Amino acid sequence: MSDAEKRQLILYVESKKAVTTFYRPTVTSASVSVGSAPIGTTADTRGADAAGSVADESVYFLSDDQARCAHMTEEVAKRRGYAVKVVDVAKAGRLERLVTEHLRGVGHLPALITPSGLRIEGCDAFTEEKLAELMPTDLPSVRAFTYLKVKGGDFERIREALVAFPQVMELHFLTGDWDIFVVLEFPVVESRKREVLDFVTEQIRAIPEVIDTSTLVPEYTITKFPIKRYAH
Repeated sequence: MSDAEKRQLILYVESKKAVTTFYRPTVTSASVSVGSAPIGTTADTRGADAAGSVADESVYFLSDDQARCAHMTEEVAKRRGYAVKVVDVAKAGRLERLVTEHLRGVGHLPALITPSGLRIEGCDAFTEEKLAELMPTDLPSVRAFTYLKVKGGDFERIREALVAFPQVMELHFLTGDWDIFVVLEFPVVESRKREVLDFVTEQIRAIPEVIDTSTLVPEYTITKFPIKRYAH
C-alpha cells in the first residue's frame, strides 16, 4: 500500500431527507463539499423551467452534529496531510453493497475508517485527540527530552518552576539515577539543537535544586497527538 493510500480515510455520514413545503427559487444544482467528496446533494428545484414544467427533487441535509464532525475531520486531515472521502450512506445507491461491507460492526454514524480498519464512530467520539490518533504525522516542531537530577529542596517549588516554562509539555517523576524526565517542545528553527541546549543550560539549570541534566533531541519525530499551532 502506497503512502498516499495509507493517508486516504473514509468518513461515512447519513443525511436526512427534508420534508418541507417551504418555497425555494429555481436552481440547477447545489452541493456542499467537505473533504474530497460532496456531502450535500442536489437541492430541491421548485419553479417553472424553460418549458413551463415544475421540477420537484428531494432535498437531503446533514444534521448539525454530523456536519460538525465532518468539518472537524477535514480540518485535522488538512493539517496532518491526509485526504478524506465522504460517503453518504443515505444515497449510496450502487455502492450499497460495498458500503455495507465497510460498515460491518459499526453501530453509530458518523464513522471514520482508516485503510487498516481503525475507526472512530458516533458524534461524541469525534474529538481532535481521537482524530489525531488515526492520523499519525510528522511533528512540525522540535520535541526534546531532558533528564534532571535534583538535590533536596522544596519539591513543590521545583515542580512549579518547571511547569511555568511554556516549552515544558510534560513532567515525569522517576526513581533511579535521574529524578525528573521533562518533555520539551519548541517551534522549528534552523539551529534546533542549539536552541534546546541553550534553554536547558540557561533556564532549567538556573533552578537552584537542579544539579545535572542530560538532553536528547530527536532528528525526526512522528506524533499521534494533536499538533500545537505556534503563532508566527
